[in-house]
Amino acid sequence: MSSLTEARIAEVRAFNRFYTKVIGLLQAGMHSSPYSLTECRVLFEVAHAGQMETGELRGLLDLDAGYLSRILARFDGDGLIVRERSATDARKHVVRLTPAGGEAFATLDSGSDRDAERLLAGLPEDGQERLVAGMRTIRSLLDAPAERPQTLIRPPRAGDLSWVVQRHGALYAQEYGWGMDFERTVARIVADFDQAHDTCWIAEAGGARAGCVFCVRRDDTTAQLRLLLVEPSARGLGLGGRLVEECLRHAKAEGYKRIVLWTRDSLVSARRIYQAAGFELDSQEKGMENGVEVNEQMWSRDL
Repeated sequence: MSSLTEARIAEVRAFNRFYTKVIGLLQAGMHSSPYSLTECRVLFEVAHAGQMETGELRGLLDLDAGYLSRILARFDGDGLIVRERSATDARKHVVRLTPAGGEAFATLDSGSDRDAERLLAGLPEDGQERLVAGMRTIRSLLDAPAERPQTLIRPPRAGDLSWVVQRHGALYAQEYGWGMDFERTVARIVADFDQAHDTCWIAEAGGARAGCVFCVRRDDTTAQLRLLLVEPSARGLGLGGRLVEECLRHAKAEGYKRIVLWTRDSLVSARRIYQAAGFELDSQEKGMENGVEVNEQMWSRDL
């Protein structure tokens, strides 16, 4: 096991210890109730489903059959649930909440809201945004989405340009070994961004930034497509093609006759997008990036 892996494992375990304390998992019951986190989750799922087959409930929460049976027996004894045979399959049992179970769930649910509100209230506005964004990131990385996330292409907002520089620097260092010189190049392109002549778009997936592209003025008749990026987590959603199409549409509307771009042959996915959009290779030459040999390419197409 590498030292980097060991350090990451230690960070994950430290976070787990910290967060279980923050949300009160070490206490006897959740939200001053007599019920554990798992028991509260069972109440939550049944309340939101209206009624649920016990096998479905067990699979949803990944619970041992005996453990779930003991939880349901406790709820039955406390008058919180009704268990009965399924109307469609007599071999199965369904569970629903009684009025008392509904009241117990409502108390727990409002307690969860109050705890979350207290957690957020202790942070400034930007801290709240960072916390929620971090939680969203953890969920997106560890929980494969059941369906494709909603996506959109939008104009830039405050904070987007610095994100463009940061993500280019971090992502291309990680995937291709490019270093600080490349990040400085991106920073210069962003610093030269002129809203009077240039335009940029940000792609979102599931409410989080997922990509970008710039369309900048090269001369009176020529535009240049720059800084196309799609986050690894959002690849396969068609965002790269949509960003390029947005750039082409804008360049045509602005009266440009031609559009060019610079790329490297190692960016295979981007090159496929460019070819699909009608770009053709004009020239190429060898170069170096952070000690890595690269093949610089210029592509173009008429508008």
